[in-house]
Amino acid sequence: MPSALPDGEPVPADGALPASALAGAAGRPLGFYLHVPYCATRCGYCDFNTYTATELRGTGGVLASRDNYADTLVDEVRLARKVLGDDPREVRTVFVGGGTPTLLAAGDLVRMLGAIRDEFGLAPDAEITTEANPESVDPAYLATLREGGFNRISFGMQSAKQHVLKILDRTHTPGRPEACVAEARAAGFDHVNLDLIYGTPGESDDDWRASLDAALGAGPDHVSAYALIVEEGTQLARRIRRGEVPMTDDDVHADRYLIAEETLSAAGYDWYEVSNWATSDAGRCLHNELYWRGADWWGAGPGAHSHVGGVRWWNVKHPGAYAGALAAGKSPGAGREILTDEDRRVERVLLELRLWEGVPLSLLREAGLAASRRALSEGLLQEGPYEAGSAVLTLRGRLLADAVVRDLVD
Repeated sequence: MPSALPDGEPVPADGALPASALAGAAGRPLGFYLHVPYCATRCGYCDFNTYTATELRGTGGVLASRDNYADTLVDEVRLARKVLGDDPREVRTVFVGGGTPTLLAAGDLVRMLGAIRDEFGLAPDAEITTEANPESVDPAYLATLREGGFNRISFGMQSAKQHVLKILDRTHTPGRPEACVAEARAAGFDHVNLDLIYGTPGESDDDWRASLDAALGAGPDHVSAYALIVEEGTQLARRIRRGEVPMTDDDVHADRYLIAEETLSAAGYDWYEVSNWATSDAGRCLHNELYWRGADWWGAGPGAHSHVGGVRWWNVKHPGAYAGALAAGKSPGAGREILTDEDRRVERVLLELRLWEGVPLSLLREAGLAASRRALSEGLLQEGPYEAGSAVLTLRGRLLADAVVRDLVD
C-alpha cells in the first residue's frame, strides 16, 4: 500500500456512504483488508505506509503503540458494521498486510479476525490470509494463527541470495522462508505463498534462477513475482542517484520475467494475473481477485483504502491520527471519491486486462477497439479469445501490459 494519499472530498464524520453505494450490496462479494503499519526496520526499496519504533517515537504517543493496535483496529471494524448497516453479506476474504503484521502477537491477529466474524460473519469457505516476515514467526505462532481461523499465509522471500537481500535491506536469512513453508504446512495451512522480487541492482540471471528454484523447492501453491520498482524518496533511490548501485533496465526486467514464466510453468504453476502464479484454482489469492474485479472491500488501518459500490475512500496515514479519530468516535477517513460509470469502465479495463481471462471487448470504446486490433496484429493479444470477444494478453503482451492497457483505454 503506497504511502502517498490522493486528494478527494471529505469523508463524513460518521463515515456514512451514499445510498447508491449500498444499493444491491447483498449481491456483491465483500472482503476486508487489515493494515498493520509496523516494521522492525525499513527496507531500502519500501514506499509503503509503514513505521519503525524510532519513526513513531514522540509522534503518536500511546495512541500509536502497537501494543494496543488490535483494539484500535477492532474499533474500525465496528464502525464498518454501522456504516454498512444491515447488509446480510458474510465476509468472503480477509487479508492482513503491512508493514509486518506478524510483529503483533498472534493472538492480536486472531482477535482482529474475530471482530470481523462477530460483526459480519465469515463465509464457510472464507479465505483468511496474513503476510508474514520469515524471521517473525515460529511453529507456535503459526499454530495459533491456524487455530484462530487463518488458512492462507504469504511469506516475503524476495530472493534466495544474500547479496540481493542486502541491497534490499531485507533482514531475513536465506533459507528461512523455505523453512517457513514447511512450518506453515505442519501447522495446517491450506495455502502458502512466497513473494519474490526480480531486477534488484546486482542480481544476475543465475541469482534469479536460484531464487525461483529455492521457492519451488519449498512447495508453496502460489508464487508472486514482481519487478522491483524504485520509488522516489526511498533509500534505494538515493543510493542509485549517488551511483552506489546501478539501476536495472527494462530489458533485464523482461528477461527475468521470461525466466520466471518458463520456470514456474514447467513446475506446474499457471499464471492467472501478470505477476501471480498458482498450482490450482484453489491456490489463487481470492482477496486480490476482489480488487482486480472491482468488488467491495473495507480497508481498516492507517492509510488503508476501501471501495464499496463505486465509492472509494482512504484513511489518514499516521497511526496516531488514525487511533485519535476512532477514540473520538469519528471515521478515520481522510478523503473519498465517487466513481463515475466511465471511471469504473476504465478501471475494469486497467485491471482485468492483467488477468488470464482478459477484458471483454464490449468494454472498449472505438479508439480502444482500434488499438486492440493493432495489438492483435502485433502478437500482444491471443487470437482465439479475441474472436470470442475478449482481449487476453499473450506472453509478449504480458511483458508490455502497461503499454497495451494505456492504448486500450485511450
